[in-house]
Parts: sequence; structure tokens; C-alpha cells
Amino acid sequence: MPTSHATDAAKPAASGGVQSLERAFDLLERMADAGGEVGLSELSASSGLPLPTIHRLMRTLVACGYVRQQPNRRYALGPRLIRLGESASRLLGTWARPYLARLVEETGETANMALLDGDEVVYVAQVPSKHSMRMFTEVGRRVLPHSTGVGKALLAHSPAEEVAALLARTGMPAATEKTITTPEGFLAALEQVRSTGYAVDDNEQEIGVRCLAVPVPDSPTAAAISISGPAGRVTEAATDTIVPVLQEVARELSAALSSTGGASGA
Repeated sequence: MPTSHATDAAKPAASGGVQSLERAFDLLERMADAGGEVGLSELSASSGLPLPTIHRLMRTLVACGYVRQQPNRRYALGPRLIRLGESASRLLGTWARPYLARLVEETGETANMALLDGDEVVYVAQVPSKHSMRMFTEVGRRVLPHSTGVGKALLAHSPAEEVAALLARTGMPAATEKTITTPEGFLAALEQVRSTGYAVDDNEQEIGVRCLAVPVPDSPTAAAISISGPAGRVTEAATDTIVPVLQEVARELSAALSSTGGASGA
């Protein structure tokens, strides 16, 4: 058994890397997709890897603190991943800033980037409008998804039952009289996002403020970008001009995020 482990660890992957590393990260992502806790047989079925290989990789991840074994013998994502995730989230905001700056330049309004963190939306980057009258949504602010354009963009492609469960956990308090406060109304709004390709917050988080948002396609974690400003400027007519810019910048940001690891050589 020790001999096969050494051979597996040294075997190069198709990408030129180390196969066991690729397999370990693949297992971590499968665990995340499964909700953070899985059994070995589930991982074997989804990955196609033999149980001895998975057991060996998980034992190493447990020893490093990236996975922990539960009393029920199932495996869960470990606490050391939290620090990595927090650092990566901050970097994601840093990488996004030039793209948000372009949004501000082309639309004149404040540009934001937001992620879904648990059941909440958290803003991780912002470039403010040059207008004196603008929306102030500081980086680090947390809001509930049902009252925001970015929340709708982030949840638009989630299964309806998952969205309903999230809404049941958070409740749907009204931030303004225009906030959507029923699951049926919010699911209908998500259907509209899927149909049009963008989300709208029409005075739902703050009276007098409109927000337009789009998801960042193929982002490593669910992300959305938005512009927000006074309803008198972010009008229905302005939407036709702003949305194509948002969608183009989202595609460019997606391409940049997917290529960040591939530029460096050996």
C-alpha cells in the first residue's frame, strides 16, 4: 500500500500537475457541492475514484485540517478552509475593481460586486459614482437577498426548493413598501431575471434608489455585479443602455477570473 501511494502522488496529471493534488481539490469541490458533508461511498460514486484512493486522500486532508471526520464517520469541510476562503473573497474584490471602474465610467453610477455568503449577500467591492448624489453601500455590508438586485441575480439559477428554504430561514422583512415579501413573488422575480438576463431592485432596498444587476457567469463562487443610483437617473430608458454594458463587463470579468491561474508558467 505505501508503494502505490507514492506512485499515485508522483504521477503527473493530464494538465502537467500532480494527479493526487488535482484529485484532492476535486473531492473538496464535490464536498462543497454536496453541502459540505459526505460519506466515502458518495464521493466514490460521484468522482469515479476507488474507495482506497479516496480514503487515502481524505486521510491526508484531515491531517492538514482541510477536512474533519464527524462522529458518524462522514467527512465535512474543515475550519482551515475558512481562512483561505476569506482571503480569496478579498482578492476577488480586488480583481474586480478595474471592471467596476469601467462600469462607473460608462454608466456614471456606483458599481458593486457581491457574493452569496450563507443566506446573506455581502458586498466585496465597490467603485463609487462621481455624482454627489449616489448610493452608499459600503464594502462588507450584508443584506438579505430578497430585497436586492444582486440577491436576485445570485439566486436566479438556484433550484426553487433551495430558494424557498433560504427564504424560510431568513424571513422576508420589508425594507420599504416596495420590497417583495412573499416566496411566490420572489420566485416570480427570479423567473423574470432568467427571462431578461438581468435583475432589478426598484426602490425595494431603499426608497429613491434603483439597482440593475447581472450574475458573473462561471464565477468560481456565485458572484454578481451591479450599478445603483437615484431612480431619477437609473430610469427604464437608461436600463436599455446600462444592461448591455453590465453583461459585457460580467463576461470580461468571468474570463479574467478563469484565467488568473493559467498565466504563470512552470
